[in-house]
Amino acid sequence: MKWLRPNDSSANYQDRRGRISGRGLALGGGIGGIVIVLASLFFGVDLTGLMQVADNVLPGSQTEQVDPSRVNENEEFKVFTLRVFNSCNDVWTDLFNSELQRSYAAPTLVTFTDQVQSRCGGATSEVGPFYCPADQTVYIDLDFFNLLASRFKAPGDLAMAYVTAHEVGHHVQNLLGISDKLHQQQGRVSQEAYNRASVQLELQADYLAGVWAYHAQRLGIILIEPGDLEDALTAANAIGDDTLQKEAQGYAVPDSFTHGTSAQRMQAFRSGFETGNLDGASRYRF
Repeated sequence: MKWLRPNDSSANYQDRRGRISGRGLALGGGIGGIVIVLASLFFGVDLTGLMQVADNVLPGSQTEQVDPSRVNENEEFKVFTLRVFNSCNDVWTDLFNSELQRSYAAPTLVTFTDQVQSRCGGATSEVGPFYCPADQTVYIDLDFFNLLASRFKAPGDLAMAYVTAHEVGHHVQNLLGISDKLHQQQGRVSQEAYNRASVQLELQADYLAGVWAYHAQRLGIILIEPGDLEDALTAANAIGDDTLQKEAQGYAVPDSFTHGTSAQRMQAFRSGFETGNLDGASRYRF
């Protein structure tokens, strides 16, 4: 993937690398003193089900220390991620104006080291990249890209871009009220039915990531080179629910899937990538 028109603006960016929160991950506030525990292996964690705002965990409200040795860690990944993030906002600004006849409100990007506080609660790097709808922010521990290359065997540029574009896809869903449809089902349907709806939400975010790639190239922001699509599909294949469950426990439990199978995730991204059709996102229903 080659940058033709890179945007390095930091207008919607917060760099929290090297900051160590004094509170850890036990959070107060909210209804009944909610303790939010995040445990997932990959960037399917968008936290859209955690709408409760922890009153005393706003960024900067807790005591923080800074580890100087880690402030500039993974600088190359930081530059790349910021460019992808800005290109996502450029694409979605264009599509909201041209196809939806409405304005697009960009999210914020936060990069962090090891752990971070958001208005959805606290998270460690084990959670993976995530989107918090309560503060409309994408959170990424840049060291995750080393994991993407080593564990998931997906080191390519478009594989890394897919991560950020997927999370911005969740922001698009939030702006359009799509995420709310899933929230409304929580507690009203069986866990299996809720999981199936969650799969559709995640596959739609994969599709929207593909739509970003199509239009980023159309707008002359990036050039997709031979092998790039395969890199992204390798990442999608590696993080399907069936693949992750088989790796972890030797078998898969379809009723517990929340993000889709490897085949579904690859197909969703490929479809968005090949068509660039925003209307195609409506195929993912719940």
